[in-house]
Amino acid sequence: MAKQKPPQMTDEQRRAALEKAGQARTKRAEMKALLQTGSLTLDEVFVEADADDIVAGTKIYPLLVAMPGMGKVKAMRLMEACTIADNRKIRGLGTRQRVCLLEHFA
Repeated sequence: MAKQKPPQMTDEQRRAALEKAGQARTKRAEMKALLQTGSLTLDEVFVEADADDIVAGTKIYPLLVAMPGMGKVKAMRLMEACTIADNRKIRGLGTRQRVCLLEHFA
């Protein structure tokens, strides 16, 4: 199988892509900080994910680790209990998986 070359981008396109990526990182960091302080709930994150692609593309594991009282080990155990793969993003969660997470934090 031949390697594919990355698409050629102009400097302007590259700059725009970098800016967009920076905005996404900033938004995700703010969301995790709000979760950590309790100002934002997981249910609110799921609602926002339905309307915002940046939020929908956020991985579940870092969100769970940001929740108060959750560490890396507890987050992994919860994901295993809810049958969520460790690389799953919000948009990839099924209804049962969302319900399982929400019940845990209710």
